[in-house]
Amino acid sequence: MENQSVLAIGLMSGTSMDGIDAALLETDGENMVRPGRFLTIPYEPAFRARLAQAIAAGHADGVLEEDLTRRHAQAVRSVLREADLPAQDIALIGFHGHTVFHAPAERRTVQIGDGALLARLTGVAVVNDFRSADVAAGGEGAPLAPVFHRAITASLPKPVAVLNIGGVANLTWIGEEGALLAFDTGPGNALIDDWALAHTGTPIDTDGALAAAGRANEHALAGLMADPYFARRPPKSLDRNHFRNAVARVAELSVENGAATLTAFTAAAVQAASEQLPAPVKQWLVTGGGRRNPGLMRALGNRLAAPVAAIEAIGWDGDAIEAQAFAYMAVRRRNGLPISFPETTGVPIPMTGGRLHRPDERV
Repeated sequence: MENQSVLAIGLMSGTSMDGIDAALLETDGENMVRPGRFLTIPYEPAFRARLAQAIAAGHADGVLEEDLTRRHAQAVRSVLREADLPAQDIALIGFHGHTVFHAPAERRTVQIGDGALLARLTGVAVVNDFRSADVAAGGEGAPLAPVFHRAITASLPKPVAVLNIGGVANLTWIGEEGALLAFDTGPGNALIDDWALAHTGTPIDTDGALAAAGRANEHALAGLMADPYFARRPPKSLDRNHFRNAVARVAELSVENGAATLTAFTAAAVQAASEQLPAPVKQWLVTGGGRRNPGLMRALGNRLAAPVAAIEAIGWDGDAIEAQAFAYMAVRRRNGLPISFPETTGVPIPMTGGRLHRPDERV
């Protein structure tokens, strides 16, 4: 019997640390995907600073984990209120939590967030800890959204690529018959954001204005692109801190030229990734905050051989995609379907993932 469609909520707190994305999705975990209400609840600066400290340390205490979980519970209540739905109409919550440490070579990945507490607070079954089983089996544990990207691009000419630019950037290549390849391309917004915050006090380069006023330093860019990561064959993944020394390479540049160089770095990394794909793509669809940076989108258009457009071009909200993906994967977990594959995370065999918590689960 075919799996029936249900309503699920996906929650995502990404590497940009800007807040919680909450998305309602109707899906059967396979071909049927229908988006619903979506919202973002920003983190206040003090909480964002606490998250940044945890990431720098590679671990978090129980107080931060509980505070994060309670904020996610509020996000669930908010999206239910906006959708005018009771909690009992929701079959599952897909709860990504927040990554504070990711080192698949050490078979370790840490996403903080208490799934059992979230289930009790919301009254809805929760799937969390999506990455650990993949990493324990030798996979990269990321990216996980490709299986959802395949579902939402099912009607498009192939090959097609979905490029998600959050703090780190990752791509999904989808070929004929649904073949997949996915991996982190390199930095996304993180280095640009960090540079802007350090030099202007604003945590983003709004509309790419800083970079637009500068010029990329080709010598510094060449040094950045010499990182051994770019020569590795996919699948592969990154921790947000992997390029923490990159800013030192542009430290002597002006504020504007530094921003331009780091923006060029993100685009050049995607270009390098495109050269590792099994076949050229017919279209690049961009999700995540990076698609809002006109300078970065222009840089991608100049470096990639196929048209580049925000994913809104096919009717999806680029801010909601990752949260929707975790709703989709939660349903797949319930139905015993895989969420990661040898071609997406390097795991030996297709694997489901995530831990299921019910509201009445004993502590």
